[in-house]
Amino acid sequence: MSPPPKTLLDFAGAPRHPAPLERAALVLIDHQREYVDGALRLPDVDGAVAELARLLALARSHGAPVFHVLHHGRPGGPLFDPAGPMAAVIPALAPRETEVVVTKALPNAFAGTELHARLQAAGRPELIVAGFATHMCVSASVRAALDLGYRTTVVAGACATRDLPDPAGGVIPAAQLHRAELAALADRFAVVVENAAAWSTVNFPLTHD
Repeated sequence: MSPPPKTLLDFAGAPRHPAPLERAALVLIDHQREYVDGALRLPDVDGAVAELARLLALARSHGAPVFHVLHHGRPGGPLFDPAGPMAAVIPALAPRETEVVVTKALPNAFAGTELHARLQAAGRPELIVAGFATHMCVSASVRAALDLGYRTTVVAGACATRDLPDPAGGVIPAAQLHRAELAALADRFAVVVENAAAWSTVNFPLTHD
């Protein structure tokens, strides 16, 4: 019988605990109305929004800096029109005045934005990432974060995605795509935890380096 598969992080002996809140910044990606009541409404999005709210409250209660990354499409275009209502932040996740808001035009939240510079200024070497959509902007941003030297934790329950047409025929259901993308990220790019409760159940090592 073949041994159970291991991730590349397992082979490397990398730490598997989520980012300690005193070392981390929370990065929320594309938590906008387009995914809730717009053209891209996601299956099970309400549960993800509720988990995002719990994660946001956790970060704020521990003084972790929060970065809101918002997608702006083409003015007058069909998705994320910056002048339209669907580009707005979901009300339950609205940023506070002290929290950084970054706008982007590409899936990767670091591409053509000031996000990396603002994170560097905050002095937090680890990221906690959540938002929409799992296979697109969350994945692109988490993969780019590794290239920039960040250790990243992704909160699965605070992410969601949509059904996609399968190039081989048929449809790939959102739940299947979400699970597969998280498995791919967990192989090398991030520690993946289910929800905000992960921070109440983990025993962090004495040193996090």
